[in-house]
Amino acid sequence: MSTRQIKEKTFSDHVVLFIATGGYSGYFPFAPGTAGTVAAIPVYLLFAMPGHILYLLLFAILLPLSFWASGRAEKIFGAKDSGMIVIDEIAGYLVTMFMVPAGWQYVVAGFFLFRFFDISKIYPAGSMEKIGGGVGVVMDDIVAGVYANLSLWLLIYVGALPW
Repeated sequence: MSTRQIKEKTFSDHVVLFIATGGYSGYFPFAPGTAGTVAAIPVYLLFAMPGHILYLLLFAILLPLSFWASGRAEKIFGAKDSGMIVIDEIAGYLVTMFMVPAGWQYVVAGFFLFRFFDISKIYPAGSMEKIGGGVGVVMDDIVAGVYANLSLWLLIYVGALPW
């Protein structure tokens, strides 16, 4: 028998895990980060409906919530930046789609661009993880979202995506 105590989860732990795993999409058996990004699409559509100012306001609430939930989930899972934590993908995708024109082609292009930049961890995204805790978990995805957003706008500018 192991001497390690298995802590029973409290209601607060369940709330943290619901948030951190993107409504449990992070429990998807393979590619949970991709599943978390898919879960981000309806969140984006809800955020985008009321307009840019409310989008920013909602994101300003989501960002510290994602820092907190990610940090707490790391402790619950007993692992640094567990793959099941996908609130960072949701936040990163929301950055990707900020002020991008509405349309399915942007949603799809943003999805693939974000996944590319999230996986590739182009500097300084990869170094953000060194911050540690929930902030470190989320910030590399925020940087990936900035790269993906700028790439979307470049594609629109050069005419690869319609305006």
